Amino acid sequence: MIYLDNAATSFPKPRSVYSAVTKTMKKHGGNPSRGAHKLARSAAEALYSCRQQAAELFGCDSTSVVLTYNATHALNLAIKGLCEEGSHILISDIEHNSVLRPVHALTKTHNCTYDIFPSCNGDADAVIKGIEEKLRPETRMIIACHVSNICGIRLPVEQIGELCQRRGIIFIVDASQSAGHIKIDLNALRADAICMAGHKGLYGPAGTGLLIFGKEHSPSTVIEGGSGADSAELLMPAYLPERLEAGTLSAPLAAGLAEGMRWLRKIGIDTVSSHERYLSRLFSDYLSDVKGIKLYGNDIVPKSGTVLFNLNGVSAARLGQLLDENAICVRTGLHCAPLAHRTLGTGEDGAVRVSFGYFNTVSDVRQLALVLQCLAGRIN
Repeated sequence: MIYLDNAATSFPKPRSVYSAVTKTMKKHGGNPSRGAHKLARSAAEALYSCRQQAAELFGCDSTSVVLTYNATHALNLAIKGLCEEGSHILISDIEHNSVLRPVHALTKTHNCTYDIFPSCNGDADAVIKGIEEKLRPETRMIIACHVSNICGIRLPVEQIGELCQRRGIIFIVDASQSAGHIKIDLNALRADAICMAGHKGLYGPAGTGLLIFGKEHSPSTVIEGGSGADSAELLMPAYLPERLEAGTLSAPLAAGLAEGMRWLRKIGIDTVSSHERYLSRLFSDYLSDVKGIKLYGNDIVPKSGTVLFNLNGVSAARLGQLLDENAICVRTGLHCAPLAHRTLGTGEDGAVRVSFGYFNTVSDVRQLALVLQCLAGRIN
């Protein structure tokens, strides 16, 4: 089986990630921050270790790291927690539904409005110009993905952050497809919050994510409940991360995510990124020889490890099924990002996405290209 759906969830994980999850479940099974006994303390240490690894990887303080279930959870906490009533919000035309849907929901619950600015293939000057043309006096928040989840478009988040800082606008970055693939310095982004999955480029287990605050905030709460602190109070604690971490957190999953980040720091983000981009370029070169292939976003530099394409004469869903029958796992459709597909013009059925990870090989690329050449020959 060749797994090429790493933009959804990286697989396989480093061995140390599996070991950390299992060890924590077996030996540190207490409820973190819910008791003074040894097992509760050791579980709490797993959470602390995860925050510390994130702090060292992204250049932040560990107390600003909120542990979440995934990137969608993180984005909802950040967007709804930092939004003001009646705000005007800007998002890009390549955003995932985990941004679009919460923002749309705010038009119903908080009397907000929103507009969409063009990604312009990531051209910094054009993106900033597009944002400035959409700004209003009541614009209070801008949300931008760092890297598209369907192709190599990379938004100029540093420049957007500078614009937001200059104008006093809240800036939230969706780093779901950049964390672990691109070095991220929270201070350089000038972001109020950065959100990411733990199970993608950070090589942690599913059910993990991070919300990291780049500035001092006491956001509104979306979920309330036990926090292990200030239990006599009716309100959630005013301080982070406890303010946004209602309910029991998973120590085993946090331990796995910590180990994924530790492994990533050891291997080196540049090493991982270079390998993924090499496979992506190699695959794109192979596709140029396949009759009927249409690539999307392939002229973007620097490329990510993701390639998006269609094959004339066959739907994306059907092509994905044929690849699966040949033991190749890819993702088809709209990838929860209809805005991005509309921007790239893939059509109503979307497209086929191949996303490489660190554990993929040149042999994987060659086998995929060979199967596609055979399928294209039969269809065309």
